[in-house]
Amino acid sequence: MSSIFKGDVSRRSVLAGAGALGAASLAFPRMAVSADGSVLTIRSYSDLQVLDPAFWLALPEADIMRSIYAPLVSNQQGDEWNWRPVAVESIEQLDDLTIAFKLRDNIGFTDGFGQMTADDVKFSIERIADPANESPYAGDWSALKEVEVKDTLSGLIHLKNKFVPLWTTTLPTPASCIVSRKAVEEIGGKIGSDPVAQSGQYILTEWVPKQKTVLKRNPDWAYEPGGYEEIHILPIEDPSTAELGFEAGDLDYTWTSVSSLPRLKENPPAGSVVEEKPSLAYVWLGMNQDNEALKDVRIRRAIQHAIDRQTVVDAAYFGAAAVGNGIIAPGLPGSRDSVTYDYDPDKARELLAEAGAEGMTVTLDILNQSERLTAAQVIQANLADVGITCEIKQNDSGTFWTLGSKDGDYFMDLQLVLSRFSMNPDPSWATVWFTPEQVGVWNWERFNNAEYKALHEEGLVESDPAKRDEIYKKMQGLMDESGCYVFLTHEVVGLIHKDTVNPGLKPNGEPLLPLFKRA
Repeated sequence: MSSIFKGDVSRRSVLAGAGALGAASLAFPRMAVSADGSVLTIRSYSDLQVLDPAFWLALPEADIMRSIYAPLVSNQQGDEWNWRPVAVESIEQLDDLTIAFKLRDNIGFTDGFGQMTADDVKFSIERIADPANESPYAGDWSALKEVEVKDTLSGLIHLKNKFVPLWTTTLPTPASCIVSRKAVEEIGGKIGSDPVAQSGQYILTEWVPKQKTVLKRNPDWAYEPGGYEEIHILPIEDPSTAELGFEAGDLDYTWTSVSSLPRLKENPPAGSVVEEKPSLAYVWLGMNQDNEALKDVRIRRAIQHAIDRQTVVDAAYFGAAAVGNGIIAPGLPGSRDSVTYDYDPDKARELLAEAGAEGMTVTLDILNQSERLTAAQVIQANLADVGITCEIKQNDSGTFWTLGSKDGDYFMDLQLVLSRFSMNPDPSWATVWFTPEQVGVWNWERFNNAEYKALHEEGLVESDPAKRDEIYKKMQGLMDESGCYVFLTHEVVGLIHKDTVNPGLKPNGEPLLPLFKRA
């Protein structure tokens, strides 16, 4: 199959800054605007790198994959967390350990790879769960025993044990996207940035790295069509740049910066709709406990005490977001009202003196966005106040999302990092990324705690909300004790779209591209 893509992208290529990225990203949008409204032009906060449901890196890739690889089910739009069937005609949990499914009978793969079958379902799910494949998302299927093929279209998903998050954070995510066994095996077992055997409501037809991704309606999709003939996705890392693009008429939909929400809600651009959604995401300052300069827990705890979390959040978000106290958002089991450390510069200086670390220098890596830079500058000033010199290192998304990877060359040099993770509506989808298995994958702090791991496993099978609440609060307490984390905020989600667009959104404001329609 010939590639549909242009250019060559390095996982560690670095742009000069947000301005350069914004200029590159906004070079194409006016070409994408259609007079008849058949093209939807939206902003994504990062460019794609991997379009494999077992190995994706960032949420925008997940948005694309659920559009081009038909999942068993996906999220439904609206204010409640529900799911809708996509690739299945029917799916039912028969008991705690058994899920029966039947595929729709007319879903085909592109590139001549034939009909989607139950064997493709077996292959897609089991390759994620197989420890030998080292999928970062193996935890989504940690309870899997096997997928049994009954006939061409039907099968049974057998679990080893009860798995509470199955219908909230496994099946509606890319963990249920179905790929072609034949196609993936032919290319050696992994999909890169060039998708093979697409099967969804849309197909990816063009990718210009760092400029534009084009999805077109799949002409062979026999069921509910996507709402637009084409969706053009522009990677614009800085939300403030995207807001300017929207106001110039170059975008139909974009996430906004949290700090811009008050202004946009008070004075929305003509012909626009501004929305605010509750966020499940979490933002924190992480510390790599295996870095030589940070191995002493007293140093990490000093940094915890040195940072004025309220001031960081107020400065970065202009008062539009509240301080958060962990990785689990309000409304979910395990949400906390406080952390076990407080802002105490004197305590920080005392701990640094005990550790013999006065006058130390650290680096702080951030994604190249204005809110992150503002937060980092406050952190930098807080650290300077206790005698720590902090150098801020700004990264484009292609570089940032690989900083802590064990496959790279920087993970042991990583010291402080300001991160934001998206979430699904179960606390286990927050805690899983900090288990020992995730060290060098998404666990960049290299936090390695056996009790935490055991509690995570316990939470997956415990269905009593009160007991789950206790489990997840205890886990976050262990994170506090490690000194590796300073929890900052859950943010809120701001978005703006033209009044001619009816966006398909999850309750937390994340997009469901196949459900976007013209108003």
